[in-house]
Amino acid sequence: MPSEPKNIPIADYDYPLPDERIAKYPLAQRDQSKLLVYKNGAIAESQFCHLAEQLPAETLLVCNNTKVIHARLLFQKSTGATIEIFCLEPYAMPVATAFEQRGVSRWVCLIGHNKRWKSDLLTRQLSLEGRTVTLTAERHEAVGNSRVVEFRWDSDDAFASIIECAGVIPLPPYLHRDATDDDKVRYQTVYAREQGSVAAPTAGLHFTDAVFASLRNAHIDCEFVTLHVGAGTFKPVDCDAIGDHEMHVEKVEISQTNIEHILQHLGKPLIAVGTTSVRTLESVYWFGLQLEHNAQLTEMYVRQWEPYTEEANSISAERSYSNVLQWMQRNGIERLEGATQLMIAPGYRYHIVDGLVTNFHQPKSTLLLLVSALIGDNWKDCYRYALDHDFRFLSYGDSCLFLP
Repeated sequence: MPSEPKNIPIADYDYPLPDERIAKYPLAQRDQSKLLVYKNGAIAESQFCHLAEQLPAETLLVCNNTKVIHARLLFQKSTGATIEIFCLEPYAMPVATAFEQRGVSRWVCLIGHNKRWKSDLLTRQLSLEGRTVTLTAERHEAVGNSRVVEFRWDSDDAFASIIECAGVIPLPPYLHRDATDDDKVRYQTVYAREQGSVAAPTAGLHFTDAVFASLRNAHIDCEFVTLHVGAGTFKPVDCDAIGDHEMHVEKVEISQTNIEHILQHLGKPLIAVGTTSVRTLESVYWFGLQLEHNAQLTEMYVRQWEPYTEEANSISAERSYSNVLQWMQRNGIERLEGATQLMIAPGYRYHIVDGLVTNFHQPKSTLLLLVSALIGDNWKDCYRYALDHDFRFLSYGDSCLFLP
């Protein structure tokens, strides 16, 4: 069983990050970002376009193909006041179903300037493919710090089209700027497919068609899973010990084909692209362990501290993923849709992931804890090197390859 992480002081995962080191805009060309390579205990510098040359032979890369939605909806009142509705997730239905809805859709939302919302309905006009569509928003019950909002529109368009027309891409708050038209493209990976995130899986922003071509030439395969990134990814750890921090819940999706390919690859290097891919792959492992004890489970939900309990006796990766595959086959599930609150912190033992492609993360963040769980205190040397060698930080910044 991994050691108890709850008493870890978050102050140990702080570092100085001047605002000028935060990349406010993307580079002109995605794959020209710097790549810090931590391998065999040594730090080196490369470029992302040379990623294939840095990976071990027979690597399997696992990427997150979630797509960022235009989650920020702005409604202007007759008084001139603006109310922002930030769509977090569909209310009581699968993500894919919500985007297919026509005429009405309910979402859990954060509301900016909530006190200004006096009347029952907010209304705005949209211009959609040359047509005028009226969109209304009605506030309903509270869900934690959020509210359920019911959207209605007077056309037969799917909600996917409505939100893309009405909404704004939600840039990370630390960029301190409004989104531009360029961000609609650049704050998506080139392989984004499954709508549902309110933040990009930023490790994937560096990939281009040319990078994928070089990976194929090096006989490096790629798998695509889905984790819809929630606003909680930016939630700071504002308590002294991480045991007092509540991890956000995120939706994960993985197919039978994904599971089969990962099972076939076990024993060879598996490298996750981004912390979201890590959380997906490792969460599926813990679901497989749950099934070891109760094969009659009806859904996947991985709790925050599950790996650190007395009952968390590990099984092999092969056994766990085989349990999940068999469960899916028995229940006629081609694509597993589950939820995870998994906290990966120092003391965690990785079961599926052997390495990580990622960006540089905020000080005192759970993402930095995840990195430290993989490479230990060496993260400090890597980040110090990056600060000393003009690397760009955070979402639009440069990248790292960690091979412990």
